[in-house]
Amino acid sequence: MLRILVLHGPNLNLLGHREKSIYGTVTLDTINASLITLSGELEAELVIRQSNLEGELVNWIQEAQRGYHGIIINPAAYTHTSIAIRDALAAVDLPTIEVHLSNIYRREEFRRHSYVSGVALAQIAGFGATGYLLALRGLCEQISAAGSKGFSGGSTR
Repeated sequence: MLRILVLHGPNLNLLGHREKSIYGTVTLDTINASLITLSGELEAELVIRQSNLEGELVNWIQEAQRGYHGIIINPAAYTHTSIAIRDALAAVDLPTIEVHLSNIYRREEFRRHSYVSGVALAQIAGFGATGYLLALRGLCEQISAAGSKGFSGGSTR
């Protein structure tokens, strides 16, 4: 069974209440419930965590090298500022999908740069909560396909 770590970054715990014109009314609990439902269909085990603290996210990423097959991460504002998160993802070398609810390339200029994208297998942006489901499907398919070809646990970058 595939084991996937899902990480939600800062302020995502406020989904459904903050900036509804950008993020909609879906809550983080709803996103997580949808992911858990889909993971059952895909026969994948998820561990889902959210933090507003950069160091905590880095610690979880580092711990992922023991026992996880991949990571789905929405680094939120840390996308544009955190070299530490980028370096942690590069160090653990697990296939990672970066997710954003909004299309960061249609927003303010400072949001158009992602430190994470350079070390991610893929980035999904602008599909709202559906982006997480696309990420889970895509990551499971990529890991399974790589596994059948001698996948060693690292990314394909």
